This record gives sequence, structure tokens and C-alpha cells, in this order.
Amino acid sequence: MTPNPIVNPVSIDEDHIHVVAAIIWNQLQPDRFLIAQRQKGKHLEDYWELPGGKLEPGETAWQALQREITEEISIRVIAASPYMRVYFRYPERNILLDTWVVDDYRGEVEAREQQPVAWIGSNEIDCYRFPPADIPILDAIKYSAKAGTRRLP
Repeated sequence: MTPNPIVNPVSIDEDHIHVVAAIIWNQLQPDRFLIAQRQKGKHLEDYWELPGGKLEPGETAWQALQREITEEISIRVIAASPYMRVYFRYPERNILLDTWVVDDYRGEVEAREQQPVAWIGSNEIDCYRFPPADIPILDAIKYSAKAGTRRLP
């Protein structure tokens, strides 16, 4: 396993699974973002993660983001911006995690897969167990909050 994720890779020659993830800031509490717990029986079960999922064949990352977020938590993504890509080699699979900041959405969060969800602040990140591929993204969220800059570019 690669000890360190590759952030914003230029190209990937290895076989991998392309996954999208969303950083969704709460519209009423803008210092809190949404995380969801992975289900039993899935890779890295019980870990917490940013909502999202795998791209389907022929689907763009934007299309997958819209579909996955609606399927998983029942909100409709109106606008989102690419944020960070992380490539990570797990012993059983390689993933490209394509992360987006959701700039606007409609609806209320409803866990459609009965998974626990939580709105957390950047100061609470260390209270949860996240997959290794997510760590550079979460570190960027923590750094942005501590640096006093905008939430995320």
C-alpha cells in the first residue's frame, strides 16, 4: 500500500475505481459540513466519509456527483466546483477520489441508505475515523478553517 496518497495526479496508468465525493456545507450553519458512515459489508465499513460513490460507465464526474448525492442523501446538487483529486492504493483496490465542493443544493438531507450522517465542524474531524484516501482532503478543510480563509476555494 502507498504510505502517502497522491494528491492531484496528472495521469494514472494503473487500474482503478473512480469515485466522486462531495464537501457539502450546511446552508443554515455554514461552518459545518456533512459526513456519512460507510455501511456494513462495504470496503472500509464503519469508517466515516464524504458522501458520494463510484462513477458508472460513460458517466462524467459531474453526472456521478449529481446522481450519487441524490441517491444517497436525497438532495439535488445545483452547482459544484472541483476541489481535489486523490489517488490511493489500498491492498485490495486502487481508487481515484474526485472531490467537489457543493456550492448550491436543494432539498433536505435524508439518509436514503439508512446510514448515519452528521454535520461536523472542522474542529471535530479528528473525532471520526476516515479512510486514508480522505485524509488530504480533510487536512485541507482543517487548514482552510484554521487559516481564516474562505471555507474552501
